[in-house]
Amino acid sequence: MAHQNSALLSSLTSPGADNSVITTTADRRALYLRLFSGELFKGFQRNTIARDLVTRRTIKNGKSLQFIYTGRTTSEYHTPGQSILGNSDNAPPVAEKTITVDDLLISSAFVYELDKTLSHYDLRGEISKKIGHALAEAYDKKIFRTIALAARAEHPITASPGPEPGGTQIKLGANKEYDAQALVDGFFEAASVLDEKNVPKQGRTAVLSPRQYYALVSQVSTNILNRDYGNNKGNLQSGEGLYEIAGIQIRRSNNLPFLAGTVNSQSGENNSYNGDFSTHCGLIYQRDAAGIVEAIGPQVQVTGGDVSVLYQGDVLVGRLAMGCGTLNPAGAIELTSARS
Repeated sequence: MAHQNSALLSSLTSPGADNSVITTTADRRALYLRLFSGELFKGFQRNTIARDLVTRRTIKNGKSLQFIYTGRTTSEYHTPGQSILGNSDNAPPVAEKTITVDDLLISSAFVYELDKTLSHYDLRGEISKKIGHALAEAYDKKIFRTIALAARAEHPITASPGPEPGGTQIKLGANKEYDAQALVDGFFEAASVLDEKNVPKQGRTAVLSPRQYYALVSQVSTNILNRDYGNNKGNLQSGEGLYEIAGIQIRRSNNLPFLAGTVNSQSGENNSYNGDFSTHCGLIYQRDAAGIVEAIGPQVQVTGGDVSVLYQGDVLVGRLAMGCGTLNPAGAIELTSARS
């Protein structure tokens, strides 16, 4: 039987571990966990656009969070000698919205140790990125569906001096979802609607499909595109540089419910994300239109110890727990295109 020198074994470095502090099996996997977390978060950040474009709150205890709506108030002339006890009509009216955290969302993969050894590339790092991408995709889809539903909703405050304005749908015309002029007209109509509702100009965003964005770029008969592409931020060769129209920032995403038909609710969802999106073809909104509650941000977990020995590999698990709901429907606009 071969003799193993325990002193020699203890001096060997462990790939993926923080070798300056190795004392246990957990220490050997410390660096792996940090590396995988970094790759997962990088994949998540690269593929989610909605997380930082709506109102977001983090909770540590509890399963839901309350948001407060306040309506408009009024002004009135003061009568000398009278005490001031608030407006006589009790304005501003207040309503409450509760957003509940959905069940734990996970994406996972098993990495066989031999596959990792024989790979000439960082297999676990690549898988971590894909896991982050999957979480980001689910994250954005829920937010965009929420904003689309907000555009169809009435405002919860109806008391005087309201009612407060609800959401808006802008019809581009039948089969006009890729028509550049119809889209540009839709942007200016949306800006007008938001201004009329006194929605703040800060934080206005449009989300289009990639094909819509490039339709705007290629159909350069619209004057606004000619002007934007003449600046120093982009050019037609790169396909980049069209950043905003009518003061509304433009973003691209494949996660819109674009002409998606009926989307049903799924087990584990504790908020409403389902609806008929047969004519949906884009969003324009202000960040207060929807809110996110995060109990667990994007994280990664890795098996180790006896589990890795038993299965000769590791399970990488990406997870997050969040929920999304409508806040101010006045700031939500849905672009639609009827089917002919």
